[in-house]
Amino acid sequence: MISAVMPNYARTAFALIKGEGMYVWADDGRRFLDMGAGIAVNSLGHCHPKMVAALTEQAQTLWHVSNLYRVAGQEKVADQLVAHSFADTVFFNNSGAEAVEAAIKMARRYHFGEGQPEKFRIISCEGSFHGRSLADLAAGANEKHREGFGPMPEGFDHVPFDNLNAMRAAITDETAAILVEPVQGEGGIRTASAGFLKGVREICDEFGLIMILDEVQTGNGRTGKLFAHEWAGVTPDILATAKGLGGGFPVGAVLATEAAAKAMTPGSHGSTFGGTPLAMAAVGAMLDVVLAPGFLAQVDKMARVLWDKLGGVVAKYPQVLEDVRGQGLMVGMRCAVENGLLVDKMIEHGVLTVPAGENVVRMLPPMIIEESHIDEAVAALDKSCAEIAAGLKTEKTG
Repeated sequence: MISAVMPNYARTAFALIKGEGMYVWADDGRRFLDMGAGIAVNSLGHCHPKMVAALTEQAQTLWHVSNLYRVAGQEKVADQLVAHSFADTVFFNNSGAEAVEAAIKMARRYHFGEGQPEKFRIISCEGSFHGRSLADLAAGANEKHREGFGPMPEGFDHVPFDNLNAMRAAITDETAAILVEPVQGEGGIRTASAGFLKGVREICDEFGLIMILDEVQTGNGRTGKLFAHEWAGVTPDILATAKGLGGGFPVGAVLATEAAAKAMTPGSHGSTFGGTPLAMAAVGAMLDVVLAPGFLAQVDKMARVLWDKLGGVVAKYPQVLEDVRGQGLMVGMRCAVENGLLVDKMIEHGVLTVPAGENVVRMLPPMIIEESHIDEAVAALDKSCAEIAAGLKTEKTG
């Protein structure tokens, strides 16, 4: 008999019932250091006082209002995002999947407004993940995620990640935009080489294409900048983000230049729950913390400490771990053993991590992480790797 909760997740046997700062507690009484943060969502940890205060205050005033009316919180948060990014305007919705889908629509609508409706195709990269809607699955390149959901919507072309020559060769008279992740998350924390994003920007300028960045996971401070593309010194035309944007509250956003968004006239797109007063209270509080002087510099500092200490464990256990990859506090460790084995071992030692493609285990900790938390996570990793290595040795001698 099917469970009341649809069984489309392979869940742990325990439930998480309480969280505070860097830690969560399970229903069996165990405490875990949360190095997954709800897959890069709980950007300020659990129950951050500023977040709790903002949501509590807003919950006593107004929860939801239709976008038929002005929403004061949207105007305030949009002003913050515009002031600290490339964007001129922001559209709010509920999730990363919705944000990417809206970005795709915006790119097509741009060319429609330019009198070029034949330009509708989007080039994206092999190994990419852009969400679970049908259009997002088509934009992504994971056959496992597509299985049983075909046929996919038309209009998406895929090229190898980090290959500008292949990207240029894929352009046709129907190409409207290029969609890329600065760091591929679900695809295995794959980071492009230096100059890739700059090259994509140059190609888009040369061919009159819209550059879309999927910063659902890389955005909102995770890499030590508000958005990861800032490290490359380039600006996109459209950017989709979500996950850490609300610090745990469900919200997504599409940031765009005025030129890219000019065709988004009334009625062209919408969202019933997008940009509610509650969501905007959460985003506003999160941004107040992240944009405060010194915060992102501290994220960058802690990321460098984490990378350095993880590198030591990788060097110590080459039979278990192959490398460390990613950017900032978006860290992946490629495993020489099955990644689920390491995830389970880390749970045994009180630390939550997240699996990804290419046999990678992710660490995506809250951005409030301190060196003591890093030491705790690395100690658990060392113990886990030691036990796995001992098991491998036993198997070999047996």
